[in-house]
Order: sequence, then structure tokens, then C-alpha cells
Amino acid sequence: MNRLNRVCLVKNSNVKQSNNLGWVSSNWSGYAVSGRKNAFRKISANWTVPFVRPSSNNSYSSAWIGIDGFGNSSLIQTGTGHDFVNGKAHYYAWWEILPQTMTLIPKPVHPGDHMKAVISKLKGSTWLISLRNTSRNWVFRTIKRYRGPQASAEWIVEAPQVGASISKLARISKVYFTGCRLNGKNPMLTPENRGTMLQNNNVTSIPGKPSAAGDAFAVTNLIGRASGPVRKPMRS
Repeated sequence: MNRLNRVCLVKNSNVKQSNNLGWVSSNWSGYAVSGRKNAFRKISANWTVPFVRPSSNNSYSSAWIGIDGFGNSSLIQTGTGHDFVNGKAHYYAWWEILPQTMTLIPKPVHPGDHMKAVISKLKGSTWLISLRNTSRNWVFRTIKRYRGPQASAEWIVEAPQVGASISKLARISKVYFTGCRLNGKNPMLTPENRGTMLQNNNVTSIPGKPSAAGDAFAVTNLIGRASGPVRKPMRS
């Protein structure tokens, strides 16, 4: 399998929408919250590992939670990968702290599995990364050093970087994020926090509106559907 990298989303490169679509990215789709430095010390969520449908070429996807990366070059994260490579679907778990590449978690992951992830600051620059697969009854935990600004937090479906380029997003089923928490509290997500993935001027992945409680949402893959191109509005 090719070596993958998660890629930060530089906020000033986004295209701001005026129709409640929030921000636009070529590699991220989901919800992101920004704040001042040291604003975020813990993030968590649950999600279901999606199914990967066959594609004519190699394609890749990840579902993850993280702190930083939205508007800065730091990022601590953990999640699952769901790729279609050389005619076969691949499912796996991982964690990553930029600028290093991802580290695979040597535990089984299958489509439909229920994941629970937590990233939490313990003290100073010491952080806990925890990923649990409740369907397979395993838990992975690691304690690492991280010195990022703690100025953003995310719940994301991504088309990761493969080699030097952003990959084509895999044809995955809908990803449901539930029980989203930020600093141990409901993040009260709003439509302006959500981001749409745009590849080759076509919408490839889009999150739905947040739940009434503001702590859950679904990300829908639109590859192969008649979504049509999106015209980028002018910057204000």
C-alpha cells in the first residue's frame, strides 16, 4: 500500500460560501471549529467505518478527529482508512502527528465497525491518543509529545495525500459521526462550521446539517452521482 499523509487545510486558501455550505476544500469534508491559541485540549467522537465500493483507479479515504490543521501547519489526529487499491478494498486504523507520516495501528478494522476516538491533553506537551473498536473489542492507546497551537478542532472525511498529490477520494458509503465532544462538552456545531470537498470542480463529499443537538452529522460521498459542478463564488 502506498504511504499516506494527512494534509493540513490552510484556512486562507478556502473559498467561503454564502449559502450555508461553510468552507470548501480539495481534500477535507466535515466540520471544523476555530478558536484562539490553546483553546482546544480534548476532542472525541464516534463513527461507523464505511464500505468501499470498487473504482476504476486507486482511490483513498480516511475518517478522523483531530486538533489543529485548520489554518495552521500542526495536527494531531487518529482515525480509520478505507481505500481501494489494486482492485481490492483495504481497511485499517492509524494515528498521526504532523509533520510525520501516519502510523498504522496493528488491529483489525472492517466495514460497519463502530469506532470511538479521543485525543486529550494530559499535561504540558503530553497527549493521549485513544482509538477503540467496540465491534472487534480492542483499544489502542499511546502517549505522545505534541506542541501545536491548539487553535482548531475537526471531525473529517479526507482524501489523503499519496506521494506528492492529493488522492482521488474513494467511493465510500455514508460516514456517521456521533457523540462529538470538544473540551468534554457538546460543540454545538452549526452549518457554517461544515466543509465540502471539491475535486476537479465537482462536489465529491458533503456533510449534512448537524443534528438538533449540534453533536452529530453524516458525510455523504457523491462520486458517481449527478452532483454537478460547483461554481466558486468571488471572495468578499
